Formats: sequence, C-alpha cells, structure tokens
Amino acid sequence: MLDPELLELNSDKTKAELRLIPNVHGPVTHDDIMRLLSLPEFSSLFPLEPAIAKAIAQINSLCHQDDGKFELFAVLAERRDGTVTIEISPDKMQATMILTAPWGGKSVDLPEILTQLKKHNVCMGLSKLKIQALQQQLSKLKPGESCQSEIAHGKLPVNGQNALLERKVSLARERLLQPQEREDGSVDMRNLGSMIMVKPNDLLMIKHPATEGTPGYNIQGEVLNQKPGKDIVLQAGTGTDFHPKDPNKLIATVSGQPVETRTGMNVDDVLQLKDVDISTGHVTFKGSILITGDVHEGMLVKSSGDITVMGFVDSATLEADGDVTVSKGIIGRQIKANEFSTNIRAQGHISAQFVQYSHLVAKGNILVTKQLLHSNSKTSANLTVSDPSGRRGDLVGGVAHAEKGITAVVIGATAGTKTEIFCAMTQNDLKQDLKQLDEGVKAMVVASLDIESRLKKLPPKSEWQNDPVMIEQIKMMLDEKNRILDERTREELEFDSLKQEVEGYYEKYRIDVLKHVFLNVEFHIGPANHRTTREHGTCSIANVNQEINFDYNAKAKTAAPAN
Repeated sequence: MLDPELLELNSDKTKAELRLIPNVHGPVTHDDIMRLLSLPEFSSLFPLEPAIAKAIAQINSLCHQDDGKFELFAVLAERRDGTVTIEISPDKMQATMILTAPWGGKSVDLPEILTQLKKHNVCMGLSKLKIQALQQQLSKLKPGESCQSEIAHGKLPVNGQNALLERKVSLARERLLQPQEREDGSVDMRNLGSMIMVKPNDLLMIKHPATEGTPGYNIQGEVLNQKPGKDIVLQAGTGTDFHPKDPNKLIATVSGQPVETRTGMNVDDVLQLKDVDISTGHVTFKGSILITGDVHEGMLVKSSGDITVMGFVDSATLEADGDVTVSKGIIGRQIKANEFSTNIRAQGHISAQFVQYSHLVAKGNILVTKQLLHSNSKTSANLTVSDPSGRRGDLVGGVAHAEKGITAVVIGATAGTKTEIFCAMTQNDLKQDLKQLDEGVKAMVVASLDIESRLKKLPPKSEWQNDPVMIEQIKMMLDEKNRILDERTREELEFDSLKQEVEGYYEKYRIDVLKHVFLNVEFHIGPANHRTTREHGTCSIANVNQEINFDYNAKAKTAAPAN
C-alpha cells in the first residue's frame, strides 16, 4: 500500500499531485492509486484517468531501472466545478436542463443557469419551480452525478374552430325515428305524429361563427401562427330571413315546411294532395309536396323541395331537390336485371319504413327502419337499415352502395340470398384531389415569393412616391399578394382536412352489423372484397391492409340511426 504522504494538494488546493520514486515505491496498481484518491482530502476531486494510467505505466516501466531512482511527478486528480447543460428539442418546443454535481469545485448557482438559458435563447415557457427543484436535487448528489428535467415548454397554437350551422327545427324525415307513445306507455309505430311545419318568426338555424384561434410560441419566443377556422356563409333561402337583431340567426318569414340546404334553410310552400294517381296526373311543383295517401303505379312526382308521402309508393318515380320521406313503404317489382318499376332520387336524404324491388339514389343518407329487400341503393353518404332501437332492420338481396359507411341489424338471409355491399370506394379520387390541392398551394407559395422578390427590387420610395403609375402598380402587387395569402390559407385548411380524411379513410368508413351476417354476402370496401361462406355475429367490417377484416370486439351501435 502506498504511503498517503506521497499524494498531496498543490499550493492552490486545486490538484492532487503524486510524488514518488519508482525504485522505492513501485511497482503500483490502479487500485493503489485509487486508494490514495479515496482519502478524505482527495475523495471529492475528479480522477484524471488518462493521467493515472500514464503514471502507473511510467512507474512500473522505471521500477528497478537506473532512471527509477529519481522522483516522478504526476497530477492525478483536480477540482471541477459543477456544470449546467441545456438541450433543446429539434422543434424548439422543449428545453431540458442537466445539472452535474461538482468534483470539489463550485456548485452551479442561479446566475450561471440564467447565463446558459440566455446563451441558448431560452426565454419562454420557463418553469421556475422545476429549476428550483433541480437545484435542490443537485445538492444531494455525489460528485459527478447528474439530474435533469424539462424546464421550459413552448405553447402550441390553437387552431380556430370551423363555422357551424346548427338546425333548430326537425325535418320530415326525422318523423320516422319518432313514433308516438300511447297513454299506456307502449309505442305506436304507425303513428308518427303531425307533419312538421313552421310559422313566421320561428327560429330555423343558428350559425356559430368560425373562431380565429390563438397563436403559440416556442421556447425561444418565436411566434407559431394558428390557422383560423373555415367560415361558412349562412344564406337566407325562400321563405326565410335573418333575425333583425342577430345576423347569425335564420328565421321563417312564411308558414310552410322547413327544408335544409347546404348553406341554410328554405321554408317551402306545401302542395298537399291525398293521392297521386291517374286522376291527378304527374305532379311537378316548385316547393315541397305532402301526399297524405299513396303514390300509385306509373306516376311521376317532382319537387324543388321535399316530397313527403304518408302512405305507400308503388311502382312510381319520385324526384326531389330536397328529401324524400315515405312514412310507410316503397314497393316495386323487378322488370329485368338491375331495373325496377320504382325509382326514388333525392339531392338530400331518402327515408322509409321498408323498401323492396326499388332503385334508390341519394346524395344524403338513406334510412330504412325495417327492411331493404332486393333493391339497388346508392348514396354518397351513409346507409342505415335499422329501427331506432337497433333491434330490427334487414338488408337482403340486391346491391347496396354507401360511400361513407353502412349500419344494418342483419345483412343477408338464411336462404343465402346473394347480397352485394359496397363501401368506401373513392379513396383514390380523394388522393387525386389532395395532390391537386398540394400542387395549388405550392404554386401559390412560388407566386408569393415572386411578388416579394419584385417588391424588394423596387427603387427607394423617394424615387417613386410621386409617380401615380408606380404607386398603382405597387398597390396591385400588394393586393395580389394578400389575395394569394387568403387563398393559400383557405386551401391549406382544405388540404389538412382532406389529408386527415384520406389517412383515416378505412378506419372511418366501414360496415357495422348489429346482429347477424348470413352466407353469400359480398363485401367490397375499397379494392378489398370478401364473400361470406359462414355466418357472423355482431361485428364491424373494415378494410385493414387491403383485406376485409371482421372485428367482433367492436361495440354494436344501439343508438338511434343518424339522420
């Protein structure tokens, strides 16, 4: 064991110096040196491992040599101050501070921490409490040990909410979901209540304006701009006007039937008929049509608003710019393959209690509360075959095509009736739209940069401030720059929205079966397809990695179908 007197502090007490004669004190080992450095006087100093290794090698090489009779000198350890390190995330949204306890030197104090924060330009989102907690933790550490914590966080911008149009009145199609309750508490499925009508000054719709959102910042104080919400124009249609004290409220100005449009509401005059048959002839009306009885074979009914039939539609054609609502049933017969005697077309929604051997086309949702049998139905939105309780609703035979998803209680039949189901078939079209939006945004960026470049190349203002032609040209450039900026903001919002839809396309648009799937049902979801060769229970059917997947863990939708 080496004599402790061989190691001593230098004159300013900052280094541990070893002085020995190799021939007298050697050979030595690393443990011998470390035992010296573990003495109380030196234990808090930082061991200089390269110097220690070099000293050991020199001592042992000189031991028993002529040169080994001379004293050898080496600095083996030194005092080191504590350190503070600031690490900044790549997005500049977090800063982590690492404090290292000193080796016999000066501990990190608050002024040094502030100096390092300033050096790294960390000036926003600092937590004084976390910095203090780190300092307290540092005081309990052994020499050379470190502690760390995130001590600054940026604030993400909060994007604005899109404007929202909230309808405040019910529509004719919603009556199918609201059967009347009898006095004994039972429900009369045939009694759907009185027709939905409004009178002057009734509140129809409220616009909730888009919000601007709030900007954010990173830890270096750079502003992160938010994206404002997308506005929607609330328009007063036929029979409506804005509330005199609130332009975000739409009220009725006449009595009639409320009809929802893409940008507001109409209140239509209502043509009321008992039946449509050869005695009335075909019916074409600018407004909504209420038929309290039936529409008979071979008849045509066209409306610029809604068509509501309280009875049956039998082998007839109905065309509406609004919704088509049939309180009882839509009945037809098959003329030949994919051709039926009943055709229903609506720019809005189609609703009925049951449908058979009919052709239905809607831009809005299709809702059948009991049975959809041997028919061809196509909608750009959702198809629901279910009553309000989710207990009854059979989709059997024919072709059902619903772009944004299908909900049915039962699909197929025990006899193995061929039933074709199509869902989520336009992702490629959406991808193409996304590509065009991306190219449009990039083109606007280039155009903005071009205008900025031209503005920067302008001569000093003093040379043109009295030139009307030059002033007008500059004004035109600035106006064009602002126009491009506004258009770019709008298209970026549309791009983000469409990108989210494309990325979550097959998760969002799927087929939900509340009870049962029978044999010989063909499912097509995007390019994936599958024909059932066995029965399935409650499940959610989706395109997963371009294959049809049956998820039996998905919860069945028991709530009333969406309108």
